[in-house]
Amino acid sequence: MASAALIVLEDGAVFAGEALAGTGTVGGEIVFNTSMTGYQEIATDPSYAGQLITYTFPLNGNYGVDEARDESARAHARAIVAREITNYAYNRASSGTWLDWLNAHEVLAVTGVDTRAVTRHIREFGSLRAVISTDELDRSSLRAKARKLPQMAGLDLASAVSCDEAYEARAGEESDRERLRVVALDFGLKRSIVACLRQAGCSVTVVPATTSARDVLKRSPDGVFLSNGPGDPAAVHYAVKTIRGLLGQVPLFGICLGHQLLALSLGMNTYKLKFGHRGANHPVKDLRTGVIEITTQNHGFAVNDDGKRRREVEITHVNLNDGTVEGLAASSLFAFSVQHHPEATPGPHDSLYLFERFRGEMLRFRKKG
Repeated sequence: MASAALIVLEDGAVFAGEALAGTGTVGGEIVFNTSMTGYQEIATDPSYAGQLITYTFPLNGNYGVDEARDESARAHARAIVAREITNYAYNRASSGTWLDWLNAHEVLAVTGVDTRAVTRHIREFGSLRAVISTDELDRSSLRAKARKLPQMAGLDLASAVSCDEAYEARAGEESDRERLRVVALDFGLKRSIVACLRQAGCSVTVVPATTSARDVLKRSPDGVFLSNGPGDPAAVHYAVKTIRGLLGQVPLFGICLGHQLLALSLGMNTYKLKFGHRGANHPVKDLRTGVIEITTQNHGFAVNDDGKRRREVEITHVNLNDGTVEGLAASSLFAFSVQHHPEATPGPHDSLYLFERFRGEMLRFRKKG
């Protein structure tokens, strides 16, 4: 049975709805995602750790769920907000319903909310801290709790979502081509990225975020992958140190947080975006080819191209909505990265070629040696 729920932001904005799954009080940074599909992939993406997700598409849950769509072993969103949450499974690829899944994963799910108003508020005032509650409806008290939550800026969440020990990743089917050994630094690694790496002919060993460059190189990898993940890249100082120790020693490919960490290791800076980029229709231009790709995005921080980067670093991609840095490369160091998500779950597949580019860089490095 639905129970009354209140969403209170740190600036005092209040939105009312009903909780269809979960109870209690949860807090975090409230953000919005404009994707029309992929609600399950989004909720299980470790990059959403510490956040409350507002889905802008009005129907949420209309094609059910399936374990194969999980991007990790658990839900990382602390709560979800939608205009209308349905409990259908009208899809032959679905084995269950969204509400049942949310209840099983103990995710607070609030429906009946004017998500257009929430989104407009976030766009105007930024991604704010917020509290959602079903057991306390005092607005002043909830606002005070929201204001006591830690700011996302300065927060290291990668270590909280990373694996505890190294393991061999088996997501997806491995190509029958010559296998290249990839070590993936897990800052919040998505399963679909592992599947894309394996499809590109890579065997993937996943190691904790705090693994040193020395321990990575002991595994004699053909390449190192820098994964996506949550939080402020500037707070993940141990990873920047590791990446600096790997530069020039082995090919590197970074996605999202991995892109930001590579940029920091190359002398660049990062900053927090006002409300972030989260959706599956963001246009990105490849400056090398002139091709415009439609991409999936999920990040609240960006790389600052302030001229402080090393001479060998080239900006390769830019976001056409706001001009932010979407890709960089240091060819002489065999390192490159992108801010967007080429694995595209959910989303378009325009950028899948980047996994083949990584394979090519590993083979180029091998010939150099």
